Amino acid sequence: MQFTTDNLNSLEKRYRANLVNSLSGAKSANLIGTQNVDGKPNLAMFSSAFHLGANPALMGLISRPNSVPRHTLENIHKTGYYTVNHVTEAFYEQAHLTSARTEKSEFELAGLTAHYEEGIQAPFVAESPLKIGLKWVRTVDIEENGTHLVIGEIVFVGLPEGCLESDGTVDIQRVGSLAVTGLDTYHSLKRIWIK
Repeated sequence: MQFTTDNLNSLEKRYRANLVNSLSGAKSANLIGTQNVDGKPNLAMFSSAFHLGANPALMGLISRPNSVPRHTLENIHKTGYYTVNHVTEAFYEQAHLTSARTEKSEFELAGLTAHYEEGIQAPFVAESPLKIGLKWVRTVDIEENGTHLVIGEIVFVGLPEGCLESDGTVDIQRVGSLAVTGLDTYHSLKRIWIK
């Protein structure tokens, strides 16, 4: 089977989105925690967090176009903070519920617990074993498709004991982190090679 620009563009919208979203393979499954200026927490599933550099310690996050209100992006811009929380098998079904549009707190909707660390104006997910606090650096608008690259500096990391290799690498299999393909297919991770 092959696809070209012409037949990709002619595919039914949802089918095309699923196909293109899954082409890059497994991506990290993360809940992004933010809060608005009034302190109301927000939580959203993202599969687009990635490493940008170690010095300074930066992560990138792709936010979808503003075709609907994007509370996560708006909150990051207004408060300057957000969190990245790894999703595990223990709560992936609850985490997936945060994808729904709701006026209710996603923490409440998903039955997850907001947890705060001093100096970070965004909630962490208490159930997540690996938590990253970020301070917003800037956002780069991607005009080709209306998405936004959010760049954040890592200001906090919380992870379980016994999950760091001697060289500083995080063993995400021990953490229990999941990966996601497409829009809603979750995968457990198994290391097959060690240096």
